[in-house]
Amino acid sequence: MKDLLLVRLAAELTIKSNRTRVEFARRLTRNLRDALASAELEHEIEPAWDRIYVRADAARAEPLLARIPGISSVSFVERAVPADLAAIVAAGEELYRERVRGKRFAVRARRNGNHPFGSRDVEVQLGAALQPCSAGVDLTDPDVTVRIEVRQDQAYLFSERTEGVGGLPLGVEGRALALLSGGYDSAVAAWLMLKRGIALDYVFCNLGGDAHERAVLQVAKFMADEWSFGTRPRLHVIDFADPLKALRESSRQAYWQVVLKRLMYRAAELVARESGVAALVTGEAVGQVSSQTLTNLRAIEAAATLPVLRPLLGYDKGEIIARARVIGTASLSEQVREYCALTPGRPVTAATVERLDEEERRLDPAVLETAVAARRTLDLRALQPVDLVAPYLFATDVPEGAVIIDCRPAAQYRAWHLKGAEHREEWEILRDFRKLDRDRIYILYCAHGMQTAYIAEKMQRAGYEAYSFRGGLRGVIEYARSKGLSVTLLR
Repeated sequence: MKDLLLVRLAAELTIKSNRTRVEFARRLTRNLRDALASAELEHEIEPAWDRIYVRADAARAEPLLARIPGISSVSFVERAVPADLAAIVAAGEELYRERVRGKRFAVRARRNGNHPFGSRDVEVQLGAALQPCSAGVDLTDPDVTVRIEVRQDQAYLFSERTEGVGGLPLGVEGRALALLSGGYDSAVAAWLMLKRGIALDYVFCNLGGDAHERAVLQVAKFMADEWSFGTRPRLHVIDFADPLKALRESSRQAYWQVVLKRLMYRAAELVARESGVAALVTGEAVGQVSSQTLTNLRAIEAAATLPVLRPLLGYDKGEIIARARVIGTASLSEQVREYCALTPGRPVTAATVERLDEEERRLDPAVLETAVAARRTLDLRALQPVDLVAPYLFATDVPEGAVIIDCRPAAQYRAWHLKGAEHREEWEILRDFRKLDRDRIYILYCAHGMQTAYIAEKMQRAGYEAYSFRGGLRGVIEYARSKGLSVTLLR
C-alpha cells in the first residue's frame, strides 16, 4: 500500500467564503495531481473540507507537495487506526514508546467529528501511557511531539510536519507576464507572484547573445519545473540587439539605462496583448541601482498601460539573495552576467516622464515592433535537457574582441591556426579556465568540434560566454577563407 500523506490547506484558503474555498481547493487538487504526475509518482488523492489525503511514495512526494502554493504543511502518517480512544492509545504507545525513551515529549491531538471522547482525553491517556519510558512531559519545548488527528471514523498518528510555502493555489488569481533577466531579483519576484496564485509567462529581452539566453533559460526552466505545477509557462525570447543599437544611436547616453527599461516594458506589453495577461511583473527594488530610484521608477512606469507588480520594492539585496537560495535559483542566477549596465558615465537618477517621452520619440517604434514580432516562444516544461545545451554551444563567427583558443595538439597548431588564436591543450583549458577573464568572449576549436563543445558547456555552466566553433577545423578553415585569411597548412 502507498504511504499516506496528510496535506493541510494554507490558512488563507480556510477563511474564504464556501464557494471560493471550494473553487480554490479544486484548483489546488488539480495542481497536486500535475506535480505527482510530472514526477511519475503513482498516487491517489482524496480531497476533504480542510485536508487533502494523498497516497504516494512519501520520501519523494512529501518535499514535492511542500513546494506547491496553497499548502500550509504536509505530514507523513505513520499509523492510521479506527477513531476509538483505546485503539489510538494502543497504537501510539507501540509506535512512539522507543522514540520518547529518555526524552521529554508532548502529545498534541485534534479532533473533528462526533466521538465519545475529546482531544484532551487522547492527550492525557496517551501521555500517561508514554510517560514511564520517557524523561517526562514538556509542553513548552519537547524533544518529541506526538501528534494525532481524529477525523470522522479514522485517527492519524504522526510526529513530523514539513512546512509548505502557504499562499494561494497557482492559477486562482489569473495570469501575468514577468520580465526575466536571469539574475536574483527577477526570479525571486516571479516566485513571490507564483506564491500569490498568479500563473506566469516570462519575457526575456536578450542583450547578450546565445550565452545570455542559455543562462536565462536555465532559470526559467527551473521555475517552470519546480514551482509552476498546474500551468504551462512560456518564455518569450526577444532579440534586443536592434532596439539597443537604435537606442544608442538616437538617445543621450545619460538616459540609456532608463530608456532601455521603458523599451523592455513596451516589448512586454506587445507580448501581453497577444497573451491576455492582466499585469507585468518586475524584480525592481527601490534604490538598488540608478534606474530604480523612486523618481526613475515613476518615469519608467509611465510607458506601461498594464499594472506593473514589483514585489521586491522594499527588499534589500541580501534578503533577495537569501530568498533565492531557499527557492533554488541562486546557484543559477549567480552565473548570469550583467548586461543591462549600459551607461559608462553618470546615468540620470531623476528622470521625468516628459523627458523620457522626448528621448523615446527619437527612436523608430518599428524597430521594437519588429523585434517583438520575430520573438521565439518556448514551452518551458516541454524542453528536454538537450534543448538547454545544444543550441547554445556552437558559433559560426568570431565576434570582435573575442579570445580564440586552438585546442588541438601543439604540432597541428604550428602547422596552421586561425589568425590571432592562442594555443591551449584541451586538458589545460579544462584545468585553468576559471582563471580567465569572465568579461571576455571565448571561441574554441578542435579537430571536429566535439571536445571543445564539452569544454564550452563546462565554461558556460561556470558563467563564461564560451562557444565551440561549429564544424571544428573544417568550419574554421571555411570561415578563414570567407574572410580572405591565409589557409596554407604545413605538412
